[in-house]
Amino acid sequence: MTTEANTPVAFTPERLAKANEIIARYPAGKQKSALLPLLHLLQEQEGWTSPEGMDYVAGLLQIQPIEVYEVASFYTMYHLDPVGKHVIEYCRTGPCCLMGGEDVYAHLKQRLGIEAGQTTPDGLFTIKEVECLAACGMGPVFQIREQYYMHLTNERVDEIIAELSK
Repeated sequence: MTTEANTPVAFTPERLAKANEIIARYPAGKQKSALLPLLHLLQEQEGWTSPEGMDYVAGLLQIQPIEVYEVASFYTMYHLDPVGKHVIEYCRTGPCCLMGGEDVYAHLKQRLGIEAGQTTPDGLFTIKEVECLAACGMGPVFQIREQYYMHLTNERVDEIIAELSK
C-alpha cells in the first residue's frame, strides 16, 4: 500500500508490537539504535519511507525527524519516493560495466521503457542505480529485494522481466 502525501502513518498493531520489541532491545536513551529495523518495518508496510512515515518513526524513538531523514537518505535500501512492486537495483560500478553492464543496462531501460528513478506505468518495476552490490566477479548484476541476478545478458533480463510480470 502506497502512502499518499500528507496522510498520517501508523504501524498496524502487529508491526507496532514488533517495533516495541525491537526498541526494547536497547538500553534507555539508546533507542535510536532501533532506527534501521524500524525503517525496514515502515517500508515493508507502506512500500516506501514517506516523510510522514519517517516522522512517525521519529516519534516512536523520541528523536528529531531530521535524525531519521539523515539515515534514510544515506542508505539506498530505503525508498524515499513511491516505487513499483519490483525495485531493480542495478549496479553501475566499473567491474560490472567492464563485463558488459552498460549494454545490458541500456537494454533493461529500453525493455521497461523507463529511466533510473522511474516506475513503469503498470506499477510493476522501478529502476534504481546503486553502487557496488559486492558481486564484482559475477557482473553485470542487479538485485530485487534479497535476490541477486548475476551474469546478466539481454536475454536473461528479458526472461526475468517476463517471469516477474506474471
